[in-house]
This record gives sequence, structure tokens and C-alpha cells, in this order.
Amino acid sequence: MTLTVAIAGAGAISEFHLKGWKAQQDVTLAAICDPDPARARAKAEEFGIPAVYADTEEMLEAVKPDAVDIITPVGSHAPLVKMAADRGIHVMCQKPMTPTVAEAEALIAEVGDRVRFMVHENYRFRPHYAELARRVAEGQVGPLRHARLTVRSSSLFDYPGKVPFLLGRQPYLKEFKRLLVFEVLIHHLDALRSILGEMQVMSATLDRINPDLAGEDVALVTLRAESGALVQIDANISAPGYPPLPTDRLELLGEADTIVYDRDRITRLSEPDNVSLHDLQANYQACFTGAVTSFVEGLRTGAPFPTDRLDNLRTLRLMESIYTAAGVAI
Repeated sequence: MTLTVAIAGAGAISEFHLKGWKAQQDVTLAAICDPDPARARAKAEEFGIPAVYADTEEMLEAVKPDAVDIITPVGSHAPLVKMAADRGIHVMCQKPMTPTVAEAEALIAEVGDRVRFMVHENYRFRPHYAELARRVAEGQVGPLRHARLTVRSSSLFDYPGKVPFLLGRQPYLKEFKRLLVFEVLIHHLDALRSILGEMQVMSATLDRINPDLAGEDVALVTLRAESGALVQIDANISAPGYPPLPTDRLELLGEADTIVYDRDRITRLSEPDNVSLHDLQANYQACFTGAVTSFVEGLRTGAPFPTDRLDNLRTLRLMESIYTAAGVAI
């Protein structure tokens, strides 16, 4: 079964989506669309895409693809998803699905089961997080009792004379009133759900180190998993001296053992010399490719998507409940 796919959005992150699509068998990238035609043409030339459009509706009408990959700012997601669903076109949509849970619920209700609808939430597809989920499911630490995730980066730290790394890539984030949790930790929440199951927010404190930001760059969150495990998240993306890309440390403490993931290695403490090493740069592309592969396989076999719109709605609710617990209006 050959799939014809259209791409909506040619921004910085689209490169990783497109590499993921190019890794698929029997998939034709028929067209790419972006309000900036030069940007769309550049991606079309790089990835051998024959048609370029500036208007998504025009592209969908002309190409009539089997599926569309929506890689656009969050405010445009709902209209584009509905546009595709109205034409019977299956959808993979970049996270977050919508700015709020209420909007996501309305979008899901409107689309219904007319088309397959997956959210491109790729952290759980990162090989290190997938390995952690597998090892916990295998019972390597026994029943989980405590998990602690630490996230650090200098991506929003205001070094004198320099534009913060993340704002250089996505300058509009400076005005986001919900920033760290909405834009970054939403990935980690989904990865934790894939490892620990469903969770409930017990408390949350948000802070801002970079005074030029509208939103938070620090978060301390306590959650409780349905299994009873206590979960703590300690995140700071304006941390001086750290690399610009986030580095993660996750401790998974069970009744029988502890597994520690730290940057590029996974260690079960009862076997300290048995270390699983990961190439984080390779894993970054691998998670995009893994998400695209999941979408393609789901379309071909009918299998559920791990990040189906209903599953992703749980991640959105968890994200939004952190802001509620911290006293931030949605």
C-alpha cells in the first residue's frame, strides 16, 4: 500500500519530520506548503518534493493526499486538522494538539472517527525512554515506588550579548505566557506516562529566571501515579553553564532495584558495570522517525497509535493541571 502524503509547514523542526518520512517504504511525499514560499521551496529541493504551495487548502484540494503531516504553530492546528478531516485525509499533527484542553476536546469531538488522527508526540519514541519503559514493564525494578526527573538546559538563559538558544530558533516563545511546561515538559509528561502509567498532579511551583520572558522557565512538580508511586519533576531551562539542549536524569526506584537514566546512559544499580549507552544526537532523529513509522504502520494495519488523539488528550490534561495547581490561569 503506497501512501501519498502532504506536508504542512516548512519551519526548523520540519527537517526531522521529513527525514522520518524519507525513511519509510512505499510513501510518496507529494507536496509541501508554507506561508513562506522560499522556505517551502528549499525543503522541497532538499527532500525531492515535487509540488510547493503557500496555502494548505489549495494543496489539499490539488494533491488529495492520503495523509497530511501538520508541522505548524499550535494556534493553526485545529483549523488545519478540521480542513483535512472534512476531506477524508488522515492527520498527524505536531504537539501540542491545541492551546487548551477545552479546544482539544472540541476538536476531537468534531473530527470524530472520520479519519485517523495522531499527535506527533515523539519523546516516548526516543530509544532511551523506550528502553526505560520496556525495562520497567519487564519488572527489572519491581513495583515502582518513587521516580524523580531532573531536566536542565541553558536554552533560555540570557547570556550578555547573545540571543538565548531557544529564542534564536523560535523567537515567538518569548511571548508565551505558558512556556516551560507547555512547550518542553509536555514531552516529558508523555514519556513518564509511557513508563509509569497515569498520574495526578499533587502540587506545582513555577518560576522565572530570565526576566524578559512572559512565561516560566523553572518548574517543581509533584505527582502521584495510579500505582501509588511518588513522582517528582525538577526542571530549569535557564540554567547557566548547562548545554543549550535539555539534558535529562531520571531515577526509577522500585521495591527490588533502581534504574538511573543520566544523559546518555542507563544503569541498573544492582549491575553497575552493565551500562546501556545512547547516542543522544542519533536518538533525536530516531524519535521523529519512530513517530512517523508508528503513524504509517497504524494507517496500514489499523493498529492504534500510541499517541492517538485520545491518549494525547491525557497528556494535555496533565500539562494543564500543572498550571492549575500553580495558580496560573488557563
